[in-house]
Amino acid sequence: MRPTTDSFLTGLRGSHTLASRCTLVAPGQTGTSPNGITIPGVSDLGRLPILTGDVTTDMTADVQSTLDLTTRYPWPSKPSDPGTPYGQEIYVERGIEYGTGTQELVGLGYYRIDKVEQQSVPDGAIRITASDRMAMVRDARNTAPVQFGSGASVGSVIDYVVGQAVPGLVTVYDFDAYSTLLGADHVLDEDRLGFVQDLLAAYGKYGYFDYAGRFQVKSIPDLTKASPVWEINSGTRGVLVSMQRTISRDAVYNIVVARGEPVGELPPVQAVVSDDDPNSPTWVGGPFGLVPTVYSSAFMTTAGQCQQAAAAKLAKVIGLPYAVSLGSVPNPALEGWDVVTVSYPGNSEVHVIDRITYGLAPGDSMGIDTRKQYLTRRAG
Repeated sequence: MRPTTDSFLTGLRGSHTLASRCTLVAPGQTGTSPNGITIPGVSDLGRLPILTGDVTTDMTADVQSTLDLTTRYPWPSKPSDPGTPYGQEIYVERGIEYGTGTQELVGLGYYRIDKVEQQSVPDGAIRITASDRMAMVRDARNTAPVQFGSGASVGSVIDYVVGQAVPGLVTVYDFDAYSTLLGADHVLDEDRLGFVQDLLAAYGKYGYFDYAGRFQVKSIPDLTKASPVWEINSGTRGVLVSMQRTISRDAVYNIVVARGEPVGELPPVQAVVSDDDPNSPTWVGGPFGLVPTVYSSAFMTTAGQCQQAAAAKLAKVIGLPYAVSLGSVPNPALEGWDVVTVSYPGNSEVHVIDRITYGLAPGDSMGIDTRKQYLTRRAG
């Protein structure tokens, strides 16, 4: 969950006024107060008018977050003009305005402009589609092989590979990445994003660009240990607007076989992790049956790494048979894989967020796709 004040969270449950801001910025900035590009006749601070728009975050996508914005500004006549898809970005914020007139905004991140279109020439509204900085990593395919020795650290490799695509990169690790060594030689071929994803998965990690434009590397959360960060409830001071639910076993598995296939003379290694909780609907000993998936990587050189990677992969789908789509009063502090309580007449459930759509215009609700957390297992 992104940082906010207690007043902000309390204000969301009462009468409040929407506040949203989209700022056109030059590339390479980080933080929550970037310098805007002057837009002649519109804003000296780079503020783009918001006619309609939303930010969508999907934890299953390679590029997790995208922006769709309809706005107005002078149609660009040359590549250096404001609002062109030649490297310019939009910093997006969503929040509330208090009765005093002050605003509290929560950053939703930096989005590289991908496409600009105008359906009604010459003075019609302009629609911008944009992607978070992971799109830069995806697009910057490597043109010549780069070899990393076994003594290279995970942190230095990630900094180099991602930093080539994202100038001014700032990385934040939740482990000692600079003392964790690869353990085997590896070669970066064309697929820069695939290389990064495979390397991180071998350590049970995932990477994403956060609200301040930093590349965060974190462990995939153990949802059996996480506590809810927010309640989505109906009734008095509630924020639940609508709710739909589905039960499906599509793309659900309950056994992960992780195989390490290191290059060179190191022997292959393997670990198997299964859903062993009798309280889970996908328990391997229950009527759901055995549904294994196999994951292999050259980055895994020990059985311990295989165990960690398999557990992280299984954590992404535990509880998936019961999926819920919610409409909620927007809380921009919520992020993918946050754990929330969903309360409605007669029931209260713990859910994990997999997808969020943050509306940016007045009256927009927030769409959330979740999966119910069935498990009761705790560490011990």
